[in-house]
Amino acid sequence: MTPASTSSWRNRWLSLMEHIVAVPDEPTLQQMLARLETPERPQVLAFVNAHAMNSAARSSEFHAALLSADVVLRDGSGMATLYKMMGRDAGLNLNGTDLIPKIMARYDGRRIALFGTQDEYADRARSSMADELTPHSQIDSVHGFHDLDIYIAMALHQKPDLIVLGMGMPKQELLAIELRKALRSRPCLIICGGAIIDFLGGKTARAPEWVRKAGCEWVFRLMMEPRRLFMRYVVGNPAFLVRAASLKFNSAKTRG
Repeated sequence: MTPASTSSWRNRWLSLMEHIVAVPDEPTLQQMLARLETPERPQVLAFVNAHAMNSAARSSEFHAALLSADVVLRDGSGMATLYKMMGRDAGLNLNGTDLIPKIMARYDGRRIALFGTQDEYADRARSSMADELTPHSQIDSVHGFHDLDIYIAMALHQKPDLIVLGMGMPKQELLAIELRKALRSRPCLIICGGAIIDFLGGKTARAPEWVRKAGCEWVFRLMMEPRRLFMRYVVGNPAFLVRAASLKFNSAKTRG
């Protein structure tokens, strides 16, 4: 890694940490959810975890997409570690898998679009939402392997109030920004949801609650999908911690 590229990823990480909303407590979270429930224009909600930070270190385009999101929330124990190392308050851990269903429930009775995963699991997710979260909503779904312009055309035709993207990084973040442009001033919340549609559709199982509370759901997911998630967790997590230590050291040296 050259000195220039090292400086570049550090600047990206610092700018992301400034952009992430650290929610201090439950009352503040409820106020934020109320605002997300009634957007006055298209808004993008994104989540940043250790994998996102690693991806932003490598991709200026992905970093720019995250900075363009209207609300960015901290997700995962890795990010809590980073904030602690940097001497900052991390706030609540707002992982999308737990938070997004709560947002969906607030949109019950309005039109919702699910863009992502395979059709089979998107259909199951739609049925699950109709049974439990949004029984009064019209829910449209389509798989996550089209070109971006297909989703933009569908959003313009369907006019959803809530769009949940489940395509993984960076495709969903790049699409979210394009959807916001295309929808212009029409109120709509666009959520970069990662694996949320897979979870709702039964493709991916949640870890037991005690594992989640311990901040080790990533270990459970790695055990379930070792080949797919090896690079993200076995390689990515140590790389994240090395970068976090480097960022802390460099910041301390700069202050000194």
